[in-house]
Amino acid sequence: MGPNDDPEFDRLIAADGAADEVADGDVAAGDAAGASRVSGWRRVFTGNRALWLVAAAAVVALVAGLLVGRFVLSPADAAASGEPPEAGLVTVPVEFGALSNDVTIRGEVAYADAVDVTIDTSGLGGAAVVTGNVPEVGAMLDPLSVALTVSGRPVIVLPGELPAYRSLAFGMSGPDVVQFKQAMAAVGIDAGDPASDVFDEKAAAAVGALYAQAGYTAPVPAEGAAEVVSAAEDGVGAAQLSLASARADLSRAGAGASAEQVREADVAIAQAQRELAVVQASKPADPVDAAAMARWQADVGNAQDNVGLAQLRRQQLDAAPDTASARAGVQAAEQQLADAQRALARARQDALPTLPAGEVLYLTDLPRRVDAVNVTRGQTLQGAAMTVSGATIALTGSIAEADAALLAVGDRAVFDLPDGGEHAATVEALTPGKSAGERWLVTLTPEALTTEQAQQVQGRNVRVTIPVGSTSGEVLYVPVAALTAGPGGESRVEVVEGDPRDGERAQTRIVVVETGLAAGGQVEVTATDGDLGEGDLVVVGR
Repeated sequence: MGPNDDPEFDRLIAADGAADEVADGDVAAGDAAGASRVSGWRRVFTGNRALWLVAAAAVVALVAGLLVGRFVLSPADAAASGEPPEAGLVTVPVEFGALSNDVTIRGEVAYADAVDVTIDTSGLGGAAVVTGNVPEVGAMLDPLSVALTVSGRPVIVLPGELPAYRSLAFGMSGPDVVQFKQAMAAVGIDAGDPASDVFDEKAAAAVGALYAQAGYTAPVPAEGAAEVVSAAEDGVGAAQLSLASARADLSRAGAGASAEQVREADVAIAQAQRELAVVQASKPADPVDAAAMARWQADVGNAQDNVGLAQLRRQQLDAAPDTASARAGVQAAEQQLADAQRALARARQDALPTLPAGEVLYLTDLPRRVDAVNVTRGQTLQGAAMTVSGATIALTGSIAEADAALLAVGDRAVFDLPDGGEHAATVEALTPGKSAGERWLVTLTPEALTTEQAQQVQGRNVRVTIPVGSTSGEVLYVPVAALTAGPGGESRVEVVEGDPRDGERAQTRIVVVETGLAAGGQVEVTATDGDLGEGDLVVVGR
């Protein structure tokens, strides 16, 4: 096909020619130069039709190439475009502030040392009916307070650790006696030497003073005890009279003969001698009269015997008296009196005041707060009568043994309040677990709480934070991951001067630092070689 054989091209040219004719008609009044210019363009177009077709094809090919290059990738180009771009540096800013390393636990808020109060009612001999003095929840129990009245008798509060496990009576001994004496000393009552563990008369007398201070009468002695004491006192009196009589007899027996007795003995001797002389003078005149002579001799012998007997009796008055019988009488009277006195002592001891186990309540750390009351007036007492606790609120929680090793008594802490605030507390005690590896018990004492705050936190489980290390003020700190070791083992950080997105091409500088407290993945740093300030970007990864 020749260059002029294209029908479509001929159609276009014909249309263009028709248009030219119309235009020529419209501009017939135009100048000849315009007509000539139009005619020239027509000749250029019609005379180079093949060239224009090639040019159009080239334009179409160019556009198609651009489109293919934009949306269709070769395998190599596709692989190249799938590679990630060059990575930048991972940085974090240097921060400035206080740094703290904390141990965090959960703690129960309650009044300290809550204990159930039970009362020994075994000695009542009947139903243990609560008859009065039932405390309200929140009431405070002080020394000498009456915690409860059971069957008309008080339960008096005293300071002490041992429970009242038996009634105390004269002559008993043991650690509970020592505790009673110490409690009496604490409330200003003299119960004797607190170091002595014997419940003596002075301790028994202190029982009466105790009940008087509490406003009650002391426990009465057993029935008939007063009559026994009276009878024993009478027995002592009679024994004393008997002893006095026996001693008088002994005194008389040991005093020897009286002057009257001596005189009577001397008179008896003189009279016997006179009688002997009379008899001797009556000797018969006729010695041949044997019968008369025999009678005289017999009378002389009798008279001589009377003189000898009178003299012997007189001699006996000068000899030491025999007091054995009188002394035996005195000894018997003394034994009788001793027996009577022992009986009186026993009777009086039996009549001394006793301290019933059910009428005293020993509690430590007084005053105590009543947390719960389990009885009402008129109810028979069974089980725990009430629950009491210390007057101060305490926080208790458990902690792992490793964390407990970081704490010490006196450490400061804070715990959360229900209103979103915080309140200070102090570590009061650290109690190890019963065996190795078991969790420890941490006891903390809050600073003074308002009444409203105490009511809000009572019985709650709160978060407790205990700093185990902190900076003295605000310091510069960076993540631990930002630290690197220098050739001499020194700690360093790399500070980015340029754009971290430039990766390894980014401009950086090394700053030698001294490290301090580390807490929560952060570490305190102080520049020792180079400059470092808040907001500087340090490298933590590439």
